[in-house]
Amino acid sequence: MANMAPHKVPMPEQQPDVRNHNFLEVATGYTEEMAVEEAARCLHCKNQPCVAGCPVNVHIPAFIEKVANRDFAGAYQEIALTNSLPAVCGRVCPQETQCEGRCVRGIKGEPVGIGRLERFVADWQLAYGEDKVEKPAPNGHRVAVVGAGPAGLTCAGDLAKMGYTVTVYEAFHAAGGVLIYGIPEFRLPKSIVAKEVGKLEQMGVEIRPNMVIGRVDSVDELFEQGYEAVFIGSGAGLPSFMHIEGEDLLGVYSANEYLTRINLMKAYQKGYDTPIAKSHAVAVVGGGNVAMDAARCAKRMGAETVYIVYRRSMEELPARAEEVHHAKEEGIVFKLLNNPVRITGDQDGRVTGMECVEMELGEPDESGRRRPIVKEGSNFFLPVDTVIMAIGTSPNPLIRSTTTGLEANRRGCLVADERGATTKPGVFAGGDAVTGAATVILAMGAGKTAAEAIDAYIRSKE
Repeated sequence: MANMAPHKVPMPEQQPDVRNHNFLEVATGYTEEMAVEEAARCLHCKNQPCVAGCPVNVHIPAFIEKVANRDFAGAYQEIALTNSLPAVCGRVCPQETQCEGRCVRGIKGEPVGIGRLERFVADWQLAYGEDKVEKPAPNGHRVAVVGAGPAGLTCAGDLAKMGYTVTVYEAFHAAGGVLIYGIPEFRLPKSIVAKEVGKLEQMGVEIRPNMVIGRVDSVDELFEQGYEAVFIGSGAGLPSFMHIEGEDLLGVYSANEYLTRINLMKAYQKGYDTPIAKSHAVAVVGGGNVAMDAARCAKRMGAETVYIVYRRSMEELPARAEEVHHAKEEGIVFKLLNNPVRITGDQDGRVTGMECVEMELGEPDESGRRRPIVKEGSNFFLPVDTVIMAIGTSPNPLIRSTTTGLEANRRGCLVADERGATTKPGVFAGGDAVTGAATVILAMGAGKTAAEAIDAYIRSKE
């Protein structure tokens, strides 16, 4: 019998005044009893709208039914049919706008906690399930994947399941892409990412770190080495700035650099001498998930005051509601309808503050959001010693500039069709390299689609 409770089973969490001083995971996860209780809220709709909302088409009602019946191993196998990174997705997917956003239970209450259940199942499997992963029989074909982020890892995993020999070329010294350099430990533990990557390696995926494609080898040279297709999932790691006075001062970071120093270079751990500012007051410019991550990291790194400076109102804030909620609980100060115009510094070139102006919202712009307009004479000074710019990223031009026949649009994103095929035969692309900065799950969906297209492409040549 279905559990008709209108609200999800609450997720256990660290208390805000405790967690904002550590990098341990905020949400501690469901117990078995909690998971079974939440799974019983699923109505098992005939048309399964939740599955249509999932970019990787997880068989949601099927795995939830197994959870309700305490068949946790079976639930994991159901998820793993279409999702190569379930422990990751259960933590960082924006379920509220995807699977849960289409859940029928959400019409008169809260939707089923699909993300929480996926996380529970993946964590149960990592703790108690069989560690052995079956390696598919090779089909004799080789594919190269550029970038070991969500798109690249998903593409590699799906191709490996089909029997392809896959080599992933990663510029950093560790696989994971934004999962390890961008998303903080308190949202996504790096040990979880490493275990998910390890499963792909057990399937035969080879990961070659410290390989900057476009410098060590080019895409053209990968074909010369015998690869029959190449997938580019190199992300969008080139940060954007506002081009205002003072952005060259000491203490101004892009969010990418700041988060990479903390997450990948372990600045948050004792014993790592990672160069990073010791901040007292921090202003993070932007309103997306990356801005929330940077602000919450700054608080945990010891800053007494951390501001989110965003030029629109709370209604237009693009970050996930859960991340905004957690940031507020942790003491992050939201300076909304404000925008920086100048960063000030001392004689040594260090940040001393940020001059801002107040904004008001006018008519909607091309994005559909109301356009922010400056209030004349509203200038004010925000005393900070660190400024973090989290206003977006774009793809690095290195790969497209060193590859013949590879076209990009005016934003620097690779041109690819709906199946990931680029303008160069045999080269496919997906994720942020094509769309610009987006979500982990959308990148995974693009990697899955491209894997199917690569398989069709190679088979057509046969």
